[in-house]
Amino acid sequence: MAHQSIEVNLPLAKVYECLNSPVDFPRFMRRIDKVNKINSQTYEFVTQIGDDEYKWMTNIIDDLRNTRFAWITINGNLNQTGTIRFTPLNNGSRTRIDFSLDYRTFFGEPTEELNEFITNTEEQLGKDLDFFREAVENGTFKEQSEEKAEEKEQTAV
Repeated sequence: MAHQSIEVNLPLAKVYECLNSPVDFPRFMRRIDKVNKINSQTYEFVTQIGDDEYKWMTNIIDDLRNTRFAWITINGNLNQTGTIRFTPLNNGSRTRIDFSLDYRTFFGEPTEELNEFITNTEEQLGKDLDFFREAVENGTFKEQSEEKAEEKEQTAV
């Protein structure tokens, strides 16, 4: 399981607002292509790893406002669990994020590309959180999905 912590120079409520919906995860998680909201508790994640498309459905299992947000996979071809904890700092003017993320295959040995994806989760999560902090502190967080889509189109050409 990968675990990373980061401190953000924004109040907890603002940080929680940006991280309590998996639909926004592709804005900063570079290895997640898309997240579709199915209903208030269920989300479909989609990503490309090597030549294979991976899709999995998750359920929100814990959503304690301004405290903790967690999910588990309920089906799909990749198993993902995650927990985000929020801690106020400096009388609420800053926030520490503790983000835990785990990927596993449901069965069998992973392909070389999938194994690399899983093995690099810790390092990538750190980069993703640095990117998140920069975007949210600069006020550009909501613009990230458009930039990411353009970036993917350019690399596909």
